[in-house]
Order: sequence, then structure tokens, then C-alpha cells
Amino acid sequence: MNGYIPLAGAIVVEVIATLSLRGASRQGLWWQWALVVAGYVTAFVLLSFALRTIGVGTAYALWSGLGTAGVAIVAWFLFGERLTPVAMIGILLIIAGVVLLEVGGHRPASN
Repeated sequence: MNGYIPLAGAIVVEVIATLSLRGASRQGLWWQWALVVAGYVTAFVLLSFALRTIGVGTAYALWSGLGTAGVAIVAWFLFGERLTPVAMIGILLIIAGVVLLEVGGHRPASN
């Protein structure tokens, strides 16, 4: 199985769980906390599936970097959180760093 499919799922689920923390921390309804816990558990399970075929450094960089960027961007749209030009540059740098890690991490197989 292509490890990038469960990794993409892990990123999406982790972003949803993290955004759900906002409601859970403010209102504290049981179903909001259940969504947060289920989301993080699911994200880690999917991340573990991705690690079967993707190196841990690359997988974690993609998961954490794109998750961080995703949360910042979605929170800007959903909650009107501030996203300054400097923060946008930071998000671009995170994405660029993840891409560079991915591209630079491939090495030819040694004999």
C-alpha cells in the first residue's frame, strides 16, 4: 500500500481533531472531547500505517508540518484567527522545508 494515502488521512484527521479542541476547551461537551480523542487516535493509527513504507523523518515532517499549516489556514477561515503576512511566510517556509526534506531524502539504493 502506498504510505502517502494513510499519511494524508492522518494529516486531515489530525487537523480536524486539533480544530475540535477549540470547541471542546470552550464548551466542554462530551461529544467534542470524544471527537478530539477519536481524531488523535485515528491520526496515530494512520501514521503508523504510513510508517510501513515511508521513513519516520519524512512522515513526521509531512504530518507535523502540513498539519500545522493546515490548522493555521483553516482556523483563519473558520474562526477568523489572525494570519499576518509574517505568519503566511512562516507557513510557506514550513511547506518548503517539508518539500525539501522529501526531495532531499531520497537516495539511490546501495548495492
